[in-house]
Amino acid sequence: MIAYIKGLLVEKFFDRVVVEASGVGYELFIPISTFDKLPHEGDEVKLLAWHCVREDDEILFGFATTAEREMFLKLTQVSGVGPKIALAILSGSSIGELSLAIASGNAKRISAIKGVGKKTAEKICVELKDKVNAIEALASTSRSSKDDDKAPMLRDAILALSALGFNEETANKMVTQVIQSNPSVADVETVIKLALSGKK
Repeated sequence: MIAYIKGLLVEKFFDRVVVEASGVGYELFIPISTFDKLPHEGDEVKLLAWHCVREDDEILFGFATTAEREMFLKLTQVSGVGPKIALAILSGSSIGELSLAIASGNAKRISAIKGVGKKTAEKICVELKDKVNAIEALASTSRSSKDDDKAPMLRDAILALSALGFNEETANKMVTQVIQSNPSVADVETVIKLALSGKK
C-alpha cells in the first residue's frame, strides 16, 4: 500500500498532478480542494495517496489532507460509488458541507454535484449517515477565521433540544437549519431560541 508520495511537483492540472520521486514520475488524480493547496510547479510536494488496483488498470489518487482521503474512502464504500465519482463529489463540495449534507440527509445537495444522480445521493446519505460527525460538520461549516471551534456550543444545543423532548435526529436538523441561516451565531441560548422559533 502506498501511504503517500513526496517529491518534485512536475505538472499540475485541476484534476491530476505528476510528482517525480526517486526518478519515477507518478500521476495522481486529485480533487479541486487538493489542487487549491498545491505549491508551484518545481517545488516539493507531499500528497497522501490511495492506490486503486484493478484487473486491467492501476490508478493513484492524491490528497492534501487526511480528511479528504478519509471522506474519499468512505464514499467509495457506498455501493455504486467508484473512485472517480467519489473524486467528483469531493471536487463539488467542501468536506464540511458534504458531511453536513450526509448527516442531515440532504440528498438534494449531493445530487446537485455534476455526475451524481438522485439515487446515488440518497444511498450516500443512508449508508454514511452513521459514519460522519454531524457536530464537527456543523462547526466546520459555520467557522470563520475569527471563530473558535463551535463544536461544544452545537453539542450543548443539540443536547438541550433533546432534553426538551426532541429526538437526536430532529435536534440535529433543527441546529443545522439555524447554523445555515445564521452562521455567525455564537451562543447556545441563541441557537436554541432560533431552533424553537423555527418549529412554531
